[in-house]
Amino acid sequence: MIVTVVSMPGGTTERTDLAGARDRLAASDFVLLDVRLPVATDRPDVPDARDGRGDPGGADVADADGRRVVEALGLASESPAWFGMTGEPVRADFLGDRAGFVVPVVDAGRVVHVHAMATERHLITVHRGAVGPLEGLVTRLGQERPADAVAVLFLLLQEALDTFRRAAVADLLAVEDLEDEMFERRRPEQVYRLARMRRRAALLHHYLLPYLQATDEIVMRRMLSRDFPEERRRLAQEFQHTGRLVLTDIQSLQDATRRAFASYSSLVSGEQNGVINRLAIVSTIFLPLTFLTGYFGMNFTYLTDEMESRAVFWLFAVALQLLVLVGALYVLHRTHIWRRLRDDEGTLDP
Repeated sequence: MIVTVVSMPGGTTERTDLAGARDRLAASDFVLLDVRLPVATDRPDVPDARDGRGDPGGADVADADGRRVVEALGLASESPAWFGMTGEPVRADFLGDRAGFVVPVVDAGRVVHVHAMATERHLITVHRGAVGPLEGLVTRLGQERPADAVAVLFLLLQEALDTFRRAAVADLLAVEDLEDEMFERRRPEQVYRLARMRRRAALLHHYLLPYLQATDEIVMRRMLSRDFPEERRRLAQEFQHTGRLVLTDIQSLQDATRRAFASYSSLVSGEQNGVINRLAIVSTIFLPLTFLTGYFGMNFTYLTDEMESRAVFWLFAVALQLLVLVGALYVLHRTHIWRRLRDDEGTLDP
């Protein structure tokens, strides 16, 4: 477990243990406290190697859940009952002088949940494993110097929305590139890649929509209050506006994947129509030939008794079939079917 304390407004960052973090919460007026819990392992006695270090808070909390950490920080009575618990869905609760959130964040292609609790003096975040966007936010605090813990909370909420936007835009560009590849050459794996991107778009929408609904409820309730400061009202409106834009980006990604699937289906259907047309032409050519072959292959008395010479054989067995073949090709040429097939091949082939 890694406990990071950011002293504001200077943005000084230091690592400590739970006891030190509890003392800083009691003594500091404005501080950000980030608790990174170890990712669950098959062996509770083995620290998670992805944390990069052992447990500075003691082995008894190395594999503890977030609630035990909250109790060790002395926040059990102030925090929501769900704060720090693993498996909590996205949510937002307003508790008088504090607010609690479960914030979804897209990190390295996966959606992780960060628990955040903001008071007038402190912002506490709890999560499992490293979360790149949150670490980047901690680094930026010294440069942006937010006015209070609520301003830091809105920075966190905005950063979470930005991770969804970056993921949606990256996938949207990938879908457009894949669509260009399909027009050049179609391959079966393109359908699988499209299906994965469509699934990713659905997951982004699945996580973001409930999050925006939950935060909109609490933000609107606070904005209707007369004692809500004007600066925080502005931050809340910017967050709502950004949330709607990000949701639009995800919906655009969903539309793009559906359009790409439709394009792939249209291209494949065009190729299949070309193949069917060729088969129809071949059938048209060989249908009269098959009829002649079957007719003269019958054991009629006239065929067996009267047509015994070699000249008759060449006349009926070869010349007649050649005549039918030339006639069929002439009809195809006069009806411009060959030209239409040649134009279709030039359109489909790269």
